[in-house]
Amino acid sequence: MLQSERLQTFAALGKFLRSANAQSELAEIAQHAYYRNNWFTPDNSFNALYAIADEFLSIDKLTAWASQYPAEPKESRTVGVVMAGNIPAVGFHDLLCVLVSGHRLLAKLSTQDFVLIHYLIQKLKEINPAFDDRIEEAERLNAADAYIATGSNNTARYFEHYFGKKPNIIRKNRTSVGLLMGEEDEEEFQKLGHDISNYYGLGCRNVSTLLVPAGPNSRNSGAEPYDFTPLLRTLEPNAQTFLNNHKYQNNYDYNKSVYLINAVPHYDNGYLLLTENDGLVSPISVVYYQTYQTQDEALNWLETHANRIQVVTSAQGWLPGSVPFGQTQRPGLNDYADGVDTMAFLTAL
Repeated sequence: MLQSERLQTFAALGKFLRSANAQSELAEIAQHAYYRNNWFTPDNSFNALYAIADEFLSIDKLTAWASQYPAEPKESRTVGVVMAGNIPAVGFHDLLCVLVSGHRLLAKLSTQDFVLIHYLIQKLKEINPAFDDRIEEAERLNAADAYIATGSNNTARYFEHYFGKKPNIIRKNRTSVGLLMGEEDEEEFQKLGHDISNYYGLGCRNVSTLLVPAGPNSRNSGAEPYDFTPLLRTLEPNAQTFLNNHKYQNNYDYNKSVYLINAVPHYDNGYLLLTENDGLVSPISVVYYQTYQTQDEALNWLETHANRIQVVTSAQGWLPGSVPFGQTQRPGLNDYADGVDTMAFLTAL
């Protein structure tokens, strides 16, 4: 199977996902995914599938992306992929990379995201039966020639132990950061709200830390702190949507109780908590914030923590290298996790 055929197959999948005829089938699959994992509401599953179709699966985008790499591998290999399952269909980009690069996929699906990824695999095979010999779902990946594994910092140690002797990409915990100038308007705050809370904040591309400006020499002068009221007030109408999910509400109630009992200063708009903390990965329903005096200080902070940050976002993408508010959960084909070019890795095997 030539790369052109592989690309056409994925483009056909995108066309199907966008079609009116697919919606009843997708609704059934999304409901099944929700029964299996209550974090995956039907709306979130639809959002993920539509983002995949729009950002990944048009023939123009696929062709332009694939043209940057060799069309065929030196030798077709079996690539074992341990897929993440924190947000709906999050492992699809790795699946796409392995197959477009001309290799065979040996996939260990996450139990948290089995339904959607399994469905997409079956749909690919239905569109092009030749993929049946190129995709295998498995519990053990011993037969693979190379590995791509995504997990926590703890599981990464196991991955390095088991997969370290063969070519590999091993990903650890990362999170995303929002950089505020202090001049953002309500529309920008609405967009930032999506970066914070889409998929309940479970993704590595969700903003869990905000960098906000402080007044001149505020650490010494007692100047007024950053005013979070406009941001929290803008997002407040979203409260009921999130609190309707019992898993999210349990996290919100727990974290709020901890802050109240321990007298931790924080802001609260009824579903989202903000607190000053020098950590990067905040609990569900919580966003950390830190202050900066100058733009250079903010840039130095981002550079210091670069190996733990997936995405930086700013209003209209004003910071070079950042993405505009509202776009963190809509990555393009070239937006590789951890900044490691998956296709370059695969085409070099």
